[in-house]
Amino acid sequence: MKVEQYKILEKSKINDFINSLISFAKVAAPVYKGFKNYTFQEIKSADEVSLKYIPTIIPPKKYFMPQKETLLKFDVKEDLKIEPAVDYENLILFGVHTCDIAGIKCLNMVLSDKPKDTGYLIRKKHITIIGLECNDYCDEYASCSFVGAHIPTTGYDLMFTELGDYFIVHIHSSKGSDIIEKTELFKPAEEFHIKELKALREKKLKIFNNEVPTERRYLPDLFDRSFNASVWKELEQRCLSCGNCTAVCPTCYCFDIKEEVDLSLEAGERYRVWFSCQLDPFAKVAGGIDFRRERSARQRHRFYRKFRYHIDHYGMVFCTGCGRCSRTCMAKINLKEVLTSLIKESETKIWRKWL
Repeated sequence: MKVEQYKILEKSKINDFINSLISFAKVAAPVYKGFKNYTFQEIKSADEVSLKYIPTIIPPKKYFMPQKETLLKFDVKEDLKIEPAVDYENLILFGVHTCDIAGIKCLNMVLSDKPKDTGYLIRKKHITIIGLECNDYCDEYASCSFVGAHIPTTGYDLMFTELGDYFIVHIHSSKGSDIIEKTELFKPAEEFHIKELKALREKKLKIFNNEVPTERRYLPDLFDRSFNASVWKELEQRCLSCGNCTAVCPTCYCFDIKEEVDLSLEAGERYRVWFSCQLDPFAKVAGGIDFRRERSARQRHRFYRKFRYHIDHYGMVFCTGCGRCSRTCMAKINLKEVLTSLIKESETKIWRKWL
């Protein structure tokens, strides 16, 4: 930790900072919506912002990959005219938790791969991320420590960490540095501030436990042994195939492409919308053949997409431990409980081989 990369903001000035951001940019931040629900939305005043919040209903992914996105518009009145469409705007995301930053990093990895997602990459360049570190668990659904998303690493422009009566702020990009200069509210950090930050991180090692009875490095082996586990059949009896879990996931990026033509049949648009592997039509092909007709196969696919397939391709776990899937599941399927059940069944199978 280099002290010159850090600044100090007194906690009493946090509203001044947010209002200063609003004065020169569009700002989205977590806002309380009642009934323990929060959402990222555009704010007009610092008074709207909730600094203490559990993960929002929909992750900030929605600003990078909108739920509905126009890809192109076409016109056939005279000659065929096709215009690619990319909607973007300059935006500052304030108060993003480390689990959601981890989700954005996962999307960056996938959508920068070939074939590149041009719309996503253009919007990404115009979004500034100001993170807010969690000093304690959001609630009982979180599993951020297990996947290593509870400590800030990369993927942000500024990171705010609360330390008593002040925030220590890590500057991680030129965009972050520009914000520090524009707002004129920060003081240079000193060595004792860095020591307090290190002490907090050491304290977090005790607070944030490994929420699942295994280590992340054993996940590939666990899932290699669990393809035919009875756990999937048990989930089939509970899962409603509503798609809530994928709709709120920070790392799900599947979509469907549709086209609509106006009543004149002379113009229209092609657009994409979020889609879910938990819905029955997702794996259907021509002729009505469905490669994942059973809910057990769809649930298994979801877990393998988070904890196995992407490890081979990108070297990353694609679960961020935010807990949204468990929090929103109408059937009360809990991600940590499913992993624990897989571990117990896997251990039983190993012992049987030795007997």
